[in-house]
Amino acid sequence: MEKIRFGRTEMMVTPLTLGTWGIGGAGWDPNSDETRLDAIAAAVECGINFIDTAPAYNAGQAERYIGKALEDMGKGQREKVYIATKCANAFIGGQYVRSGRGDLILKQCEESLRNLRTDYIDLMIVHWPDPVVPYEETFGALNRLKEEGSVRHIGVSNFSLEELQKAMECADVEALQLQFSMVNQNNTKVLEWAHAHDLGVMTYGSLGGGILTGRYRTLKTYETMDNRNRFYPYFREPLFSRVMELLDVMQPVADRHGVTLAQVAINWSRQKCFVDTSIFGAQTRERILSNTACLNWSLTEEEMQELDRAILEKLG
Repeated sequence: MEKIRFGRTEMMVTPLTLGTWGIGGAGWDPNSDETRLDAIAAAVECGINFIDTAPAYNAGQAERYIGKALEDMGKGQREKVYIATKCANAFIGGQYVRSGRGDLILKQCEESLRNLRTDYIDLMIVHWPDPVVPYEETFGALNRLKEEGSVRHIGVSNFSLEELQKAMECADVEALQLQFSMVNQNNTKVLEWAHAHDLGVMTYGSLGGGILTGRYRTLKTYETMDNRNRFYPYFREPLFSRVMELLDVMQPVADRHGVTLAQVAINWSRQKCFVDTSIFGAQTRERILSNTACLNWSLTEEEMQELDRAILEKLG
């Protein structure tokens, strides 16, 4: 599988990264442990060498699945993949709690290493900025972890350009992770800036929480903590109907290539020149295999422009 240099790091990563928020389980579809472990194994078997996770993904459960899946696959599997996990955000009692305190970051790193069954983390990402704790404290802890060898690279997620630049004054920040998809281009300028300054750029939400797969054609109400209700706005009006119109434009493109809507959505994201790797979430082997098949083809420039026009028309 194709590999891309991840910013100025030495990491050569695949253009797709497996996201494990859904695999973690909290706020997503129920699946057995075996199904979740098998999904991770399927991604690695397909050649995906970058896995994104976080202790906030069901209180470390996603990390534990990754650690077990790689161990079950046999000796040497850990060295074949890069693992990005996060800090400064936790899932406690069904709620997400942010804190950039240095002592908590050190503790979270210890827990993540244990969960992942490894002695190093390739990329440690500050999950969300903490407006209360000084950046010097937060990134001071990360610098310490890097000096000790527990963490190899430092990144940030969900940071504005101003927050990113402030973080870069406190540490050698080498990666940026932001939400970006056909239904959310709010972060385009920050991503372009990061790419221009040689940071590794990874984007999440490539499938818009699943709305771009075409599996959700009927408006329904989700439970309060279901992420399709809590985090992504596309499952509610007025955005729901607008996205349905976008799917109608995407369908002929998918038909021309004989692929799924999900593959169209992922390729649209990964083919943007400022994106190094696009995170896609999938919770079963079947969907892993289907989604990674997007690497067997590409959208034409004309199709990219056609989709861009439709996005502007339908979503503004």
